[in-house]
Amino acid sequence: MTIRSLEIFVRVAECGKMSEVARNMYITQSSVSQAISEIEKEYGVKLFDRISKKLYLTEAGKKLLGYGKHLLSINEEMIDCMKHCAKNIRIRVGATVTVGTCVISPIILELYKRNPLVEPEVFVEDTSLIVKKLLNSELDIAIVEGKINHPDIVVKSIIKDHLVLVCSNKHKFYNRDSVKVSELSNQPLIMRELGSGTRAQLENQLKELKIPMNIRWSCYNSEAILRAVTDNFGIAVISELLVEDYLKKNLLWSCDIEGINLCRTFDIAYHKNKFFTENISSFFDISVEFGKKEMRKKIRR
Repeated sequence: MTIRSLEIFVRVAECGKMSEVARNMYITQSSVSQAISEIEKEYGVKLFDRISKKLYLTEAGKKLLGYGKHLLSINEEMIDCMKHCAKNIRIRVGATVTVGTCVISPIILELYKRNPLVEPEVFVEDTSLIVKKLLNSELDIAIVEGKINHPDIVVKSIIKDHLVLVCSNKHKFYNRDSVKVSELSNQPLIMRELGSGTRAQLENQLKELKIPMNIRWSCYNSEAILRAVTDNFGIAVISELLVEDYLKKNLLWSCDIEGINLCRTFDIAYHKNKFFTENISSFFDISVEFGKKEMRKKIRR
């Protein structure tokens, strides 16, 4: 039994005339009769009694009418839902902590300008968890600061970033333009949590150089890290984008680290088989445009 044949049955049951149903549905009366016969044949029941040229529902017909109206109502809801989905209103965006703090808001604002009906859901997680969610189709697209090496994830660099060492104005590194990487040995470090791209970049390089790490704090929140550094609980290595306000207010000091690579990129990432809706495509384009604008700002500086 198809939705179409069920609709024909319900209409006949409600008006009692096959000819009227045929006329209203722009089909032949034989098509109406055939649809009813097919349902009766499929379930081995009689749906109507014809008495004195009038149609009367049998007990089976009455039961089917109740179910039929309910199913057609659900079908209408489903159609409305699918039409809503076809407008591509929802978009699930992943962002790592630094990206979520400094980058994602202007991109989402521009997305709203292009489509005021868009319903973005932003999830701020570490890189490793974002990769899992992309693979499980729990996210549509993401911008990350950590390296992704997975054959099913497509990655495109959009923004260049630079990590800096930050310390309080009371620390011995204060007023220095750079420190040697060996000087980090046993310095109390305020770091991001395991799985963070920022932490991985520093941690991997220090391990290669066999420089011991004294991790004093491990924290998910960048603001909490900067506050701890301001209070001289330790030093941190963090995106220069996150410390701009602190530096302008002379709350922190930043410098480079000689001997390791502190350059990185923010990358847009998505599953290789992901179908790009209009909003996902817009998000992608806006992100690339945003990256180009940031590069032009850095060149002017």
